[in-house]
Amino acid sequence: MRVLLERQPGIKVIGEAIDAQDLLVQTEATCPDLILLDWELPGLAAVDSLPALRRVCPDLLVIALSGRPEARRAALAAGADAFASKTDPPERLLGAIRTSKRKS
Repeated sequence: MRVLLERQPGIKVIGEAIDAQDLLVQTEATCPDLILLDWELPGLAAVDSLPALRRVCPDLLVIALSGRPEARRAALAAGADAFASKTDPPERLLGAIRTSKRKS
């Protein structure tokens, strides 16, 4: 995914977290515009990490990612700005990123 994103004009990848704690540390250090949040990220449940991420970076946009389409409802209810399935074609994820960036 990183390679796909780094090849896109207007997108700069500034980090990649290995677990929820790492995600929170990196978010606090960099306050990115957008996070692609793996809904099954090891550590803290993604639903519980969203409020912590928003406290650190209130204007942060979050796109939740999951291989389970049924996670969509939970992710959006928890406050994710958008949802993308890991099984979707790459163009769909890139479209979600571009749409989310325009809203900001």
